[in-house]
Amino acid sequence: MSSTPIIMWFRRDLRLSDHPALKAACDSGRPVIPVVIRDASVDDLGAAPKWRWGLGIEHLSQSLKDKGSRLIFRSGDALEVLQKLIEETGAGAVYWSRLYDPQAVERDSKIKTALKEQDIDARSYGGHLMFEPWTTETKTGGFYKVYTPFWRSVKDRDVDAPLPTPGSFATPAKWPDGEDLGTWSLGKAMNRGADVVRPYVRLGESAAQSRLGAFMASKVASYNEGRDIPGEDRTSNLSENLALGEISPHQCWHAGVRALNEGKSGAEIFLKELVWREFAYHLMHHTPRILDQNWKEDWDSFPWNEDARGAQVWAWKKGRTGIRFVDAAMRELYVTGRMHNRGRMIVASYLCKHLMTHWRIGQQWFEDCLIDWDPASNAMGWQWSAGSGPDATPYFRVFNPVTQLDKFDKNRDYVSRWIAEGRSNKAAEALSFFDAIPRHWGMSPDDEYPDPIVPADEGRKRALSAYENRDF
Repeated sequence: MSSTPIIMWFRRDLRLSDHPALKAACDSGRPVIPVVIRDASVDDLGAAPKWRWGLGIEHLSQSLKDKGSRLIFRSGDALEVLQKLIEETGAGAVYWSRLYDPQAVERDSKIKTALKEQDIDARSYGGHLMFEPWTTETKTGGFYKVYTPFWRSVKDRDVDAPLPTPGSFATPAKWPDGEDLGTWSLGKAMNRGADVVRPYVRLGESAAQSRLGAFMASKVASYNEGRDIPGEDRTSNLSENLALGEISPHQCWHAGVRALNEGKSGAEIFLKELVWREFAYHLMHHTPRILDQNWKEDWDSFPWNEDARGAQVWAWKKGRTGIRFVDAAMRELYVTGRMHNRGRMIVASYLCKHLMTHWRIGQQWFEDCLIDWDPASNAMGWQWSAGSGPDATPYFRVFNPVTQLDKFDKNRDYVSRWIAEGRSNKAAEALSFFDAIPRHWGMSPDDEYPDPIVPADEGRKRALSAYENRDF
């Protein structure tokens, strides 16, 4: 087996640098056969995440070509595809980077067991997280349910230094056949929105590294103050690249530590947000129900609106609530595929509290629309906003989207950029929204801007009344 090929199975680790599984495969000196598999986990992705993943693997394919290698595209049940490739190539090993959502864990465990029974060396490696979820425990041996103690427990732990890109890629004597990526039609569900969102995509690990470098050079020092201003570009924007592994959290962490050591105080907040991502995965590992059930089970009896097609929910989805902060954020989502974090908190709070709508409806809409979709972060973010999750915002804290706008968008730069109705000088980004949305929505930039479907004060009173009368 010392000379047989190693199949390197790429999933959400679309980079060549700081890639433990790839580095181990290349360091072995054996031929490496990189492969991507379109299985049910890919087919089940929402429109934007699937399209963005397709762009990512296409870019990775070119990066491997530049190194004298190639990426093989196959579709079908992952175990069956791998077994077929082993039969065709004589491969003696399969390596991959771990994923942590329950479906991936179940699939990967099944594959590892089956391959080992065939005397195939099946190995999974870290790289998607800095701290494996099972390595962080409370003093009593349980898992953390509150972020601050979790942060304190890991902030001084050693984080592995990033690994270099492999210097060489040994190739097989004969490459197996692959499918044409174009036939996968991964962007089909995006329709015309793909052309609108594409200019906002920063594709691949080189772009991700440039993002990180620019952020550390000019933005991180004032990050604590700037991160809440949605009308200014003062965040790292790295969530898109982290979600697909085009950059590793280790690379981001060590850059943040260097900045902190240079006296850039905002770097600590950046490091805390990297750990917030780790906390989300920690919780998903220990309590996978966080993905689709109320983490606090008492909330199962709360009378949420669960009609995803109701008029008010559709107004929210279309960015037509009449609440400018909410609508601007939703329109940013359709044009860029992402949303400023302050906007995410506002739109989530408005849906769950002002509209009394189940967080799952918002979570599922984001699953379809976000190019930086991440299963753990998306679930925990929504449950945090709804009050049903671990370490969540108190149920009685209801963001006022009007006063929040006054606080964080005083000059209305954000609103002006994303809302066209009622303005004589319409911003290009605001007009792009109408090119991105489905035509059957029948919306025009010349429409009148709507009155609030639920005014801020009225919605807050209704939410507080419902919370005060709950039976738990």
